[in-house]
Amino acid sequence: MGNDYNSKVETFREREYPMLRDAVYLDHAGTTLYSRSLMERFTTDLIYNLYGNPHSASPSSQLSTSRIEDTRLNTLRFFKADPEEFDIVFVANATAGIKLVADAFRETEGGFRYGYHRDAHTSLVGVRESASASRCLGNSDVERWLSGKGGLVGDDRGCIELFAYPAQSNLDGSRMPLSWIRRAKDCNSSNTYVLLDASAMVSTNQLDLSDANSAPDFTVLSFYKIFGFPDLGALIVRKDTGRILQKRKYFGGGTVDIVLSITEQWHSFKDNSLHESLEDGTLPFHNILALDAAIEIHKKLYGSMECIAKHTAFLAKRLYDGLVSLRHGNGEAVCVIYSSGFSSEKARNMQGPTVAFNVRSSRGAWVSNTEFERLASVRKFHIRSGGLCNPGGVSASLELDPWEMRRNFSAGFRCGVETDIYAGKITGMLRASLGAMSSIADVDAFISFVQEFYVETNEALQELDSSTISETNSSLFVESLTIYPIKSCGGFSIPSNTSWEVRPEGLAWDREWCLVHQGTGQALSQKRQPRMALIKPRIDFNRGTLSIRYAGATTSGVQDEIHIPLSADPAFSSSLNGNRCLSSRVCGDAIVAQTYKEEINNFFTRVLGVPCSLARFPAGGAGFGTRHSKAHMQKHQQPKKAGTGVDPVPGAFPSPPTPPDSDSESKIRPILLSNESPILAITTSSLNALNEAIEGSSGNQASASVFRANIVLASTAAKDDRHPYDEDKWKSIHIGQEQFLMLGSCRRCHMICVNQETAEKDEEPFVTLARTRRFDSKIFFGSHMCHVPQGGGTRASQYPTIKVGNTVIVDASG
Repeated sequence: MGNDYNSKVETFREREYPMLRDAVYLDHAGTTLYSRSLMERFTTDLIYNLYGNPHSASPSSQLSTSRIEDTRLNTLRFFKADPEEFDIVFVANATAGIKLVADAFRETEGGFRYGYHRDAHTSLVGVRESASASRCLGNSDVERWLSGKGGLVGDDRGCIELFAYPAQSNLDGSRMPLSWIRRAKDCNSSNTYVLLDASAMVSTNQLDLSDANSAPDFTVLSFYKIFGFPDLGALIVRKDTGRILQKRKYFGGGTVDIVLSITEQWHSFKDNSLHESLEDGTLPFHNILALDAAIEIHKKLYGSMECIAKHTAFLAKRLYDGLVSLRHGNGEAVCVIYSSGFSSEKARNMQGPTVAFNVRSSRGAWVSNTEFERLASVRKFHIRSGGLCNPGGVSASLELDPWEMRRNFSAGFRCGVETDIYAGKITGMLRASLGAMSSIADVDAFISFVQEFYVETNEALQELDSSTISETNSSLFVESLTIYPIKSCGGFSIPSNTSWEVRPEGLAWDREWCLVHQGTGQALSQKRQPRMALIKPRIDFNRGTLSIRYAGATTSGVQDEIHIPLSADPAFSSSLNGNRCLSSRVCGDAIVAQTYKEEINNFFTRVLGVPCSLARFPAGGAGFGTRHSKAHMQKHQQPKKAGTGVDPVPGAFPSPPTPPDSDSESKIRPILLSNESPILAITTSSLNALNEAIEGSSGNQASASVFRANIVLASTAAKDDRHPYDEDKWKSIHIGQEQFLMLGSCRRCHMICVNQETAEKDEEPFVTLARTRRFDSKIFFGSHMCHVPQGGGTRASQYPTIKVGNTVIVDASG
């Protein structure tokens, strides 16, 4: 098997794929990577040749037409397809090819019945909405149909039928029998057609269409899966059955010979070839030229698809074996593997180079996909997580019944949300996939990463059992107060001599504004726009404004500082058709916010280089605009009772916090644009402990500012008398005359790696927190809390305030 590894990859990888210098790329099922030689060949071709729109008779147009037809022929030969038997229709991607087939079948008289495989990509599933009847089939259902023991969809065989399935699952890499194609033709009438989604398979395996009788009627694929570039797809059609595609009614430019549109409405499709009548509008001719170069360079670098298939199969088996071998100290498996084909003697035929898996703690708890991918991203591993656009495969693999998925949807689960564990079941999976340029070093590095962060040793478990909880003292005071008027932008430090208002939603003016992408409506954050840290807002009560400056380098024409009224002055608001409100989403919540005029928005657009608008979500919002706290006491904060046999917390280190549980989750607490709670606090003792751990691994120490806390608490006690993470077990605290209820630990993402003064990213403190503060696959630092209003009709109850220097008294009675 060692001879299957293509060691030549290591000799040219650095030159051909310089983007891999500091990265481990394991998402080739999403797209493989383009080579330097391909891009140089393509750009040189464009620089020295004049290519025009092919729908013309000029020399440049005729050159484009000639090259397109040459590429069409070369592409068919790449898939061993006889041009006499097959035609190729260039489309945007595989999905566009699927939609073209669906559009044509929808126009057939009487409609069509549609059967699709359980592991079908979402784009194949969507065809069912055009069918008169549809059915999802597992392997046994397909075999039953092919054996003549039942219909594809019901028992009516007089209707046109379309059977669609993937050659290889994009979810877990499992391969479906290509023999189904010939069997479907042999045992069914001429009214049955087969649509094969070859997108996942062609990335590393030869698509062989040399036997037209065993080939699908329609094959879809995307070329970026094979070559990395261009962004182009194809629909390969058997000529003897492809005429059914001309049933579609729509026609576009280039597909017709004549069109009457004034007093008469009539047209005639081109009929010289199938592709002429199906390729709507001007072809993406530059992409097609790139495809020609891609085929040539691919052969030069890798020889053949068979070589790539052997290479990636060897690496995938190595990855599979490595993940399967990982065990916790108690002997439990670290990974649950969903790619079952590796255990077969015919693995090459049963399994593509993809490993789909999830991670579990030593006690069987799921590790969040979101948290895993965050840590992997910090360590520069590129993988995929979630439902992977394969709804049937996910529900079957994770044993999620339809009623459970509907319940999860009602509870807020959506594609792309961070929460991925509901009612003890995980809703997605992790996927690592190999490509032609992958190496042994990539595989071994990823296995080592999983081992370092997710394998729990006996020593760690024993430390959890033997840890003790320190007593709380009251020698605490408020060291600093900070608000963040614009969500995810810089903070404003409250002057030490200023009493600051505490509102039900948090500290006054905290996270009342946000920047919203003008295209998507999503609120921006430092996760993708780290330079937001350099936007420095300042509350100026004398002028009644929020003054904003940018601390980074700016281009000419950008104002040094802009000023926004603290009052809701309509003169500063934008008005679109009389509506000054914008629908947006913040942390998954739908909100309605007030937007500002173009001159204000231009400031932010120019300094960030992102088209964005300033929006305001003022306190006291109601109805559709209301947001509420999501914070709650975490499992690791619950008290550990003697003799109960409670499992130790996985992934933690000494002194795990165990405060009493809180009944506060049931009460609705309003928030503005903060992620989870009204107020966030940290302690210097915990920060010091974290930095000592970072220093021990030679990392860059973390500033308190990266945690973006509103309140930083310090102690007057000697260092040896303080204990880090005491705050995890607090029930409530008093700051000055005001009481605050603790709502639970703050879950952290890799945004804490952004330096708030320079906007530069570092792997710390996230990596060290992943080692020292990970519970149930989530990483925590800091505490959520909310204000508890006073009664009695006093001035303090109407206008509660706190300030820097206030004494803090802790209630840890439980």
